[in-house]
Amino acid sequence: MRSDLMKKGIERAPHRSLFKAMGYTDLEISRPLIGIANSANEIIPGHIHLNEIVRAVKAGVYAAGGTPIEFGTIGVCDGIAMNHLGMKYSLPSRELIADSIEIMAVAHPFDALVLIPNCDKIIPGMLMAALRLNIPAIVVSGGPMLAGRFKGENIDLITMFEAVGRVKAGRMKVRELIDLEDSACPGCGSCAGMFTANSMNCLSEALGLALPGNGTIPAVSARRKRLAKEAGGKVMELLKKGIRPRDIATLDAFKNAIAADMALGGSTNTVLHLPALAHEAGIKLGLDLFDRISKKTPHLCNMRPGGPHHLQNLDEAGGVPAILAELNKKGLILVSPLTVTGNRVGENIKGVKVLDNSVIRPANNPYHREGGIAILKGNLAPQGAVVKQSAVSEKMLKNTGKARVFDSEEEAVSAILKSRIKPGDIVVIRYEGPKGGPGMREMLTPTSAIVGMGLDKEVALITDGRFSGGTRGAAIGHVSPEAAEGGLIALVKEGDSIEIDIPKKRITLKVSESELAKRRKQWKPPAPKVKEGYLVRYSRMVTSAATGAVFKK
Repeated sequence: MRSDLMKKGIERAPHRSLFKAMGYTDLEISRPLIGIANSANEIIPGHIHLNEIVRAVKAGVYAAGGTPIEFGTIGVCDGIAMNHLGMKYSLPSRELIADSIEIMAVAHPFDALVLIPNCDKIIPGMLMAALRLNIPAIVVSGGPMLAGRFKGENIDLITMFEAVGRVKAGRMKVRELIDLEDSACPGCGSCAGMFTANSMNCLSEALGLALPGNGTIPAVSARRKRLAKEAGGKVMELLKKGIRPRDIATLDAFKNAIAADMALGGSTNTVLHLPALAHEAGIKLGLDLFDRISKKTPHLCNMRPGGPHHLQNLDEAGGVPAILAELNKKGLILVSPLTVTGNRVGENIKGVKVLDNSVIRPANNPYHREGGIAILKGNLAPQGAVVKQSAVSEKMLKNTGKARVFDSEEEAVSAILKSRIKPGDIVVIRYEGPKGGPGMREMLTPTSAIVGMGLDKEVALITDGRFSGGTRGAAIGHVSPEAAEGGLIALVKEGDSIEIDIPKKRITLKVSESELAKRRKQWKPPAPKVKEGYLVRYSRMVTSAATGAVFKK
């Protein structure tokens, strides 16, 4: 056992004395030591209850003959960090989370790990650590929040962001906004739609690193605690069988995760996180692979923010296993990859059926013929840009408009809320990429403001930053190369014509090459927005969004 490095033999008597100082018995020390990475805190609704999940995991580990040892990690609430300096730290926190788990699991050589995340960057950060360390590991999340209710309708956090725009446009009274505020988020869990956290929790299932149900069982359900106990026992099986994360997360497994992503209509942030996970496993996952899988994978689920359904509805319809089973009918799933169940994908989905065809449509009658996410290229994004095409109105799939250019999210939001953006405009927000932001902020506030102002079927938004999984409308992000690295988005001027053609996967700045050459000669990199602290180091180390915004070698 790895843990023998810190507990076995005469030389480790001092080490054992330190364990005994914490109350561990000789029997507990002699057993496999299982690290429990707990991201519980009192600032994220999705994490406020994770100590309960940890207790259930520990019970499962103890019952299976292991000794669970808990340690903590950080986490950022994207909703609370949104639209201020704090959001610059969200994506960068992913690398710190992975690094912190690496440090804990190498400094104290655990035999296996159970990873307990729930929200946006914590999930990929923990999965990155698992693949980097490559010791037996399993992920069990805290589960999704239930939808709120207001005047007989289901609502969620995105309802709140869009309501702000409605108030500013005079389409809603402040009193109603306050009433919504009291109802939108009814309790613990990751926000209720197919936003980034729930997308990644579902994809951890499809990838094989979490048990069936991990992505969809509600946070408040007793089934969630039973799942956690099962995960605690299952990690002991993985240890006994010598099954490691890289045995599970093969290229074929990543292809399954991408296919599930397309069927779900997941967050565009998955196009950042899946390549980052693959990078840790020594696998290259380019944007072209996302594009190829999207073209042949039908969009089966109309989840919030693009549609009416929440995670509880998906869970009742059969969850991720039902989606994989439906895709398998068309030969769109690879059945041979191993999973943390100890079985292969094909065995896991054998006999699984969709329980509600209004939530998970048949593969021969999808919402859209292509997957929920599209990769766009063109002179404005030669390395690629990303859009959740399933959340774009049909009217906006092909669009040519006038550029309205802003060098920060704050400037754009101010213009939108002051009614300076008009139908037909294309809002361009630049210098918000991984390097230029720094930190590649999510921009739920401007996209929600556009929706709230009633302009989502008439105004597009393009950025080298990124969007929340809760964004809907013609919102195109991850434009690469980013402005801070001299990408063409840095050369766009107010009033330039931009052509968007999502069906043809093109995004084009309609400016002559000679004019662009003149502009390039005049362009100078702007002064860094942040001059001290972690973000300065992050901006020097981070790579393009097109490669998952991982660190340079």
